[in-house]
Amino acid sequence: MSTPIAQLRSSLDGRVTVPGDAGYDQARKVFYGKWDRRPGAVVRPATAEEVARVVTLAAQSGADLAVRSGGHSLAGHSTSDGGIVLDLGELTAIDIDLENRTAWAQTGLTAGAYTEAVGAHGLATGFGDTASVGIGGLTLGGGVGFLVRKHGLTIDSLLAAELVTADGRILQVDQERHPDLFWAIRGGGGNFGVATRFKFRLHPLEGIVGGLLMLPASAEVVAGFMAAAEAAPEELSGIANVMVAPPMPFIPAELHGQLVVMALLAYAGDAAAGERALAPFRSLAPPLADMLQPMPYSGLFPPEEGEYHPTAVARTMFVDTVDGEVAGTIMEHLEASDAPVRVVQLRVLGGAAARVPVEATAYAHRQRRIMANVAAFYEGPDDKARRQEWVDGLAAAIHQGDGAYVNFLLDEGPERVREAYPGPTWDRLVEVKRRYDPGNLFHRNPNIPPD
Repeated sequence: MSTPIAQLRSSLDGRVTVPGDAGYDQARKVFYGKWDRRPGAVVRPATAEEVARVVTLAAQSGADLAVRSGGHSLAGHSTSDGGIVLDLGELTAIDIDLENRTAWAQTGLTAGAYTEAVGAHGLATGFGDTASVGIGGLTLGGGVGFLVRKHGLTIDSLLAAELVTADGRILQVDQERHPDLFWAIRGGGGNFGVATRFKFRLHPLEGIVGGLLMLPASAEVVAGFMAAAEAAPEELSGIANVMVAPPMPFIPAELHGQLVVMALLAYAGDAAAGERALAPFRSLAPPLADMLQPMPYSGLFPPEEGEYHPTAVARTMFVDTVDGEVAGTIMEHLEASDAPVRVVQLRVLGGAAARVPVEATAYAHRQRRIMANVAAFYEGPDDKARRQEWVDGLAAAIHQGDGAYVNFLLDEGPERVREAYPGPTWDRLVEVKRRYDPGNLFHRNPNIPPD
């Protein structure tokens, strides 16, 4: 199908970039370097009404439609070859209601920009762990970040949304208005429309105690870290990256290339209590770097520098335990690889996220205890196949039941999407999809087909 460039340009006042235009190569870029696609048009609407016009034109013309908030889709869903990229990057308004502790935020905002804006008032909403990720896709998939144990997933703080559906309507969606759709967008991804605004609950948070802690990696340290994280108070959430030490300025040169536990920790509460909660982690081994300190929550979202577009293969899963045996398996596989960047990322869940009933939202993994992600960077097609084999082997070796977090899925086929939405969750999502997008206009996502 042809891309309706003339109609797009007449509707959007010069905010349409096509091949041959100045700035096209920059406009088509996404975060991951493996996706070097050439869309027929990159469109930057400034209002929900303009979003609706683009959606309608895509539906009428049959053009392939990709929706981009921050462009971090691991599966490349934020772009396409020959189609329309609906880039929400100009939708960055935020309206903070201090009295009611809520914020209406447009979905072109990044997690870092939102966190900085509300943090100026001593407030926070839990997002992920990377500043440049757009809040649109992150929220629709669930949202697992540094406040997951204290305040739950991002969707647990979502009160309402403005959504453009496949028929061009602009809907206000919450528990009373279109409750089936509101249920589906809390974890069901971008299958049901283009989210243009979210209303979030804001939580008081004057600051955290946390930051980066780097420890030498061993099976004992990894297992001990996970045990400490599970035993910690809910105010503490963290991420353990078991990985090769990168050549960062604060890391001694002799450690570059050595396996370490690069941990990011956040205690959302009193500073003295935070120091006590962090002590078990510091005692696991003499730290190679200890940057744990009181800081603003926004300090965990530093701006990213330069043109960084990594190429990686990865696998996401849930596991129920990382004991000495599992930690040993992780270390063996990491030691056996020569990939310059290879990592197993471990996040202890539970807490507030686990207290929400499974059927309350489309995120169906409330009772899973640990999220694990295996990844390796690659250079070129031959290297990619070798790194994929390593990722698959390690993932199989620590497999503890099916399940996947939709925001970390690559393009792994329909079976893996079903793993993200097990049992009755899938059936209910299909019903909502049939009602709001029977033609599957919104298919560039971990797709839930209407039939």
